[in-house]
Amino acid sequence: MPQKQPPRRQSISVGRGTRKRDEDSGTEVGEGTDEWAQSKATVRPPDQLELTDAELKEEFTRILTANNPHAPQNIVRYSFKEGTYKLIGVVNQLAVHFSQVGNLIPKDSDEGRRQHYRDELAASSQESTKVVISETEILEEEEELKEAEAETEAGSQTDMPVAEVAEKVTEEELMTPKQPKERKLTNKFNFSERASQTLNNPLRDRECQMEPPPRTNFSATANQWEIYDAYVEELEKQEKTKEKEKAKTPVAKKMGKMAMRKMTSMESQSDDITKVTQAAKIVERMVNQNTYDDVAQDFKYYEDAADEYRDQEGTLLPLWKFQNDKAKRLAVTALCWNPKYNDLFAVGHGSYDFMKQSQGLLLLYSMKNPSFPEYIFSSESGIMCLDMHVDHPYLVVVGHYDGNVAIYNLKKPHSQPSFRSSAKSGKHSDPVWQVRWQKDDMDNNLNFFSVSSDGRIVSWTLLKSELVHTDVIKLKAEGSTMDGLDGLQLHTMGCGTAFDFHKEIDYMFLVGTEEGKIYKCSKSYSSKFLDTYDAHNMAVDAVSWSPYHTKVFMSCSSDWTVKIWDHTIKTPMFIYDLNSAVGDVAWAPYSSTVFAAVTTNGKTHVFDLSINKYEAICSQPVVTKKKNKITHVQFNPIHPIIIVGDDRGHVICLKLSPNLRKMPKEKKGQEVQKGPAVEIAKLDKLLNLVREVKTKT
Repeated sequence: MPQKQPPRRQSISVGRGTRKRDEDSGTEVGEGTDEWAQSKATVRPPDQLELTDAELKEEFTRILTANNPHAPQNIVRYSFKEGTYKLIGVVNQLAVHFSQVGNLIPKDSDEGRRQHYRDELAASSQESTKVVISETEILEEEEELKEAEAETEAGSQTDMPVAEVAEKVTEEELMTPKQPKERKLTNKFNFSERASQTLNNPLRDRECQMEPPPRTNFSATANQWEIYDAYVEELEKQEKTKEKEKAKTPVAKKMGKMAMRKMTSMESQSDDITKVTQAAKIVERMVNQNTYDDVAQDFKYYEDAADEYRDQEGTLLPLWKFQNDKAKRLAVTALCWNPKYNDLFAVGHGSYDFMKQSQGLLLLYSMKNPSFPEYIFSSESGIMCLDMHVDHPYLVVVGHYDGNVAIYNLKKPHSQPSFRSSAKSGKHSDPVWQVRWQKDDMDNNLNFFSVSSDGRIVSWTLLKSELVHTDVIKLKAEGSTMDGLDGLQLHTMGCGTAFDFHKEIDYMFLVGTEEGKIYKCSKSYSSKFLDTYDAHNMAVDAVSWSPYHTKVFMSCSSDWTVKIWDHTIKTPMFIYDLNSAVGDVAWAPYSSTVFAAVTTNGKTHVFDLSINKYEAICSQPVVTKKKNKITHVQFNPIHPIIIVGDDRGHVICLKLSPNLRKMPKEKKGQEVQKGPAVEIAKLDKLLNLVREVKTKT
């Protein structure tokens, strides 16, 4: 509580609650006497406290701040976006103590000049009236003087002589001001504003009639029990989330905390950013299309005219180059086009060097925006393979280097996968080299297959909240049985590196191994192989069934060879040596005889068996540096382009020249036959020639 001060002498310096006066409020004795003789008396309030000298000398500091102490700190407003009341953090601290609307006008302004001109006109008019009055007075005086002269001539005597009167008249003339020149005033009746003489464009009103949006009236009363029930539901939700967090692994907890921090930081920012994202994405694509306009024109319209003069050889035209700073030191380990959107493709990033393993990245690029990926997902382990679902193109399954498989949902663009395997749910013990979506099972559940170096081929089924695994087959290396203790036979497990499922026969699939063998397997038999092919001398990098012919498949290996097989014959139909390790092969979607292969020396090879059965019709280096190794290749299902990825994280888009995508020519009087049947017959014709040669030899 503030304390009152005791009465003090008025000569004391200012202390707490005291005032200093120079003179007394009044004098008691001798008001007219000298000041030194007057006696001074102190006036004390009756309720003043008496304080000691220490208390009077004590100083109290006060700090002025810009914050208004009376400003409210708990303003709450309803957020229609989130459906809850949110606390407003920014409060107006301004307090207005006095405000007055002034009527002063600057002299240099237009209004100031107008008022000054009006004042000058008024002053000049007053001076002109004064001059007129002075002239009338002078005329009257002259008449009086004439009368006086007439009287003097008549002999009348006057007191004032004529010379004095003349001097008086001249003095009055000097005293009167001269008449100023009259200013010409503007004729207000003949004034026209030039801006109004321009032709105004006619306005047109367009109207359209539309159905009003449906409206519904909603009203409710918030009773005490309804508020209580809402609080109880909120508490139950919080308890459930706590239980889920307890069940999570420590790694998932860390990732969840990081995600929550990112979400809170994003929410703390302006809510208006979410409204602009779609428009910003469209503007970004427009800017990129203007930036890369020459590339877009080449993609759409350019055809290499020099193909007419080449001997059935073609070229690859580089278009866009896709790269991201986060994937600089990561290799491209997987490529896959989206089955629904022909301009969208997924890229998996990881590392093939088991001594230099780091994080993995899943990036989705669009040809409409080559500067930045549409989606970015990161993982702790490197991504080695991926596949996109045909019926649900927003589902992407990936296989990791640590043996886990995961499913990402593009409709939920957060970094965590929707489904992920674990040690409890039967993850692989070695890197997963390939994954592939399959048709839904009998209960309409989504499922996919995976192959790993641990020798297991696993079928994964998506249930409501978990992945359920089933071991389809375990690869066993042939001729590697060993006799153990007590006569037990020990089998060496085979290492699967690639597989592919038949396009028509659902149960049949091929598996490539590190030993160089290819096994033809069935989903129904888990103990035996349908057939075995001694395909390569080194690891099989890729196996792929022909999209047209049901009997033909293709394989490539690190032993520099690409081989084309008929699965009913154990010897290859075609063998091509590319002088370097072959990383990947892919069939063309538009022809049964065209395929592409990429090698580690940075070259892309395109073959067309109907034109040349012995060598590639295009062998072209497509990377800038010789050290860069190409790892994967994929054909676009619609456009005449391919994408290739290297071990530095770059993805290059290339356009096929006309010679690389030749269609059958029209013959006179005959229509060009197109379709799968024609493609099958074209490849059959080549295979029959090879079969005849083999039977003769």
